[in-house]
Amino acid sequence: MPKPYQKMAILGGAGGIGRALVNRALEEGWDVVVLDLAASLERHAPPKEVKSIAIDLRDEDSIRAAFKDLGGINGFVNLAGYMTSMRPLEETNVAEFDEAMSGNFRGAYLAALAVLPCLRDAGGGAIVNIVSGLATNVRPGYGLYGASKAAMIHLTKTLAMEVAPDIRVNAVGPAAVDTAFLRGGTGRSDEDVPSHLNIDAYISMTPLARMAVADDIVGPIMFLLGADSSFMTGQTLWVNGGGYMP
Repeated sequence: MPKPYQKMAILGGAGGIGRALVNRALEEGWDVVVLDLAASLERHAPPKEVKSIAIDLRDEDSIRAAFKDLGGINGFVNLAGYMTSMRPLEETNVAEFDEAMSGNFRGAYLAALAVLPCLRDAGGGAIVNIVSGLATNVRPGYGLYGASKAAMIHLTKTLAMEVAPDIRVNAVGPAAVDTAFLRGGTGRSDEDVPSHLNIDAYISMTPLARMAVADDIVGPIMFLLGADSSFMTGQTLWVNGGGYMP
């Protein structure tokens, strides 16, 4: 019996995790649309069978235009993220606060509101937000980023209650993943600068004794989009090698 038609939109699909997710989704028969910064799409063009749409989460008009072109979808994954500079809160300023909240929480809020009609047009589906272990595993220097991701978890839980039963909303909370995000982000850096993270020290504190790679995050995302998680909503799956256990 042929699989039912399924369409997935991946916000941030040109990044490291996004590209791995695109490949897995195509392998499993999904029709895929990638939304990302124009610079990211230029640097990492999706496969030819994948539609790409440029979007800037800091611009409401850009968001409205991107999702207007999307049509009905069954699955939406928000991988977009903005890493702020690593400094104590006392050394940050309001502009950096606004940047962190705009790039992470505000963008996730606007994207969620924009995608709900697309999911309803398809008869329902699932949203997966990518948050961060730093939302609950508080570390010095990551206050703005962690707070913006904690807000995304609250957003995920609230949406899950408000849009059920036709739409499920869950999250995946990775630890550090070996992608360009650790070096400034796809489309926002040259991707070759050294990571701000002390990799050896990080691995030494992780029971599974390695860093995550993109494919480690793809599996949990696909699980939350699929039928095996049909009785899950409002939940966060922590993918961190046992480094912390919320």
